Amino acid sequence: MKLDKRDFDAIVVGSGPNGLAAAILLQQKGLSVLIVEGKSEIGGGLRSAELTLPGFTHDICSAIHPLAAGSPFFKTLPLADHGLAYIYPEIAGAHPFDDGTAAVLKKSVEETARLLGVDEQAYLNLMQPVVNDWPLIAPDVLGPLHFPKHPLAMARFGLPALTSAAYLAHRFDTEKAKGLLAGMAAHSMQPLTNVATSAIALVLIASGHLQGWPIPKGGSNSIANALASYFISIGGKIETDFYVRSLEQLPSSHAVLFDVSPKQLLQIAGHKFSSLYKWQLERYRYGMGVFKVDWALDAPIPFTAPECTQAGTIHIGNTMREIAYTEQQTWSGSHPEKPFVLLAQQSLFDSTRAPAGKHTVWAYCHVPNGSTVDMTSAIENQIERFAPGFKERILARHTMNTAQVEEYNPNYIGGDINCGVIDIGQLFTRPALRWSPYKTSAKGIYLCSAATPPGGGVHGMCGYYAAKRVLKDVFGR
Repeated sequence: MKLDKRDFDAIVVGSGPNGLAAAILLQQKGLSVLIVEGKSEIGGGLRSAELTLPGFTHDICSAIHPLAAGSPFFKTLPLADHGLAYIYPEIAGAHPFDDGTAAVLKKSVEETARLLGVDEQAYLNLMQPVVNDWPLIAPDVLGPLHFPKHPLAMARFGLPALTSAAYLAHRFDTEKAKGLLAGMAAHSMQPLTNVATSAIALVLIASGHLQGWPIPKGGSNSIANALASYFISIGGKIETDFYVRSLEQLPSSHAVLFDVSPKQLLQIAGHKFSSLYKWQLERYRYGMGVFKVDWALDAPIPFTAPECTQAGTIHIGNTMREIAYTEQQTWSGSHPEKPFVLLAQQSLFDSTRAPAGKHTVWAYCHVPNGSTVDMTSAIENQIERFAPGFKERILARHTMNTAQVEEYNPNYIGGDINCGVIDIGQLFTRPALRWSPYKTSAKGIYLCSAATPPGGGVHGMCGYYAAKRVLKDVFGR
């Protein structure tokens, strides 16, 4: 396909949430912006499809979106006017245990704490300040390293956030509270002994208390479609089915923003970069990958713990000790027999996802980067462990190993859906140690993907801050 060759003020390569966010901000400022997407559909990790059987809509990558609903930038956009509707389960997340009970994350901080028994006060002491301060500090936490606008509030968050989840768990006495924390921290895709794994847990929990963990009605692609619809409504242009392999393929522009991984950026524009910048990108570290399974079911999952039937998201891994052990095993290159599983059951709350009486289920476990080991049985055994009879309800399944995940979205190197490890070494210096992480060493070339701060997640803030950098550097705004 040939692109429109007229000149643009800015071109964004890649239409994931960060690419869309960058393009929208630039277009809002009166610039002419073109988005170029290699696939036939826009969205990056925000796509949905009938992966198993006709009439069953599955989210291919991201499924539950607390950070999208709470994004400081997305919240300023009229996305509801462009077809986006969120559904909020009564319980944001549930964490079942072998004894048939479950820890739960509810909208109310007090109710969540009360259900933790003797750890009620410890939970309130930890989470109430974070929840109270989050509206003030969210733009700073979800952005590049800089002096915060509210330093005291940021300090209150930073003290627990910069510890490891394993250390923070010592605040609690019960396995229920520790397990709830571990399931949240495991989203970091790192050993729970790593510094700053607590930050991921605190952000996710606070998001659940402030606005819940919503499901986009109709599929995750509805978020991307709403963003694209708004972008086009303010004059933006999108071209699909055009995979960019070199800068020479693109029309003339003052700035190009890449919603791609550092590996892809090197392939496309590496010849333009300084030797130091290339050296840093070549040493950028990618983390654990994922093995994903989607199921079509003839009935809901029969979880033993009744709370799990009311939750959109389920963290399957039992105790803090077990989750920490299996995540460390995976980080070290092994494939645990009982992996930590993240599961979403969107059709319980969104009837558009499956035929009447039928259901969809989405789940993945972490695996070593680049692994092609089939983890289907291990994942299904873990679900069966907490929901006896689950396997009997399977009508069809669709699996993706890390190679297939990367083929679907080239940003996910080796199946790493975070586009690079988000540990203390790459938290604020991703993808390179620079005054601005969004600005490359080449004039007019910028990076706006999850390989820049604040990292992975559907929030658009990487693109938002990259666009702000472009506005200042290139257009003097």
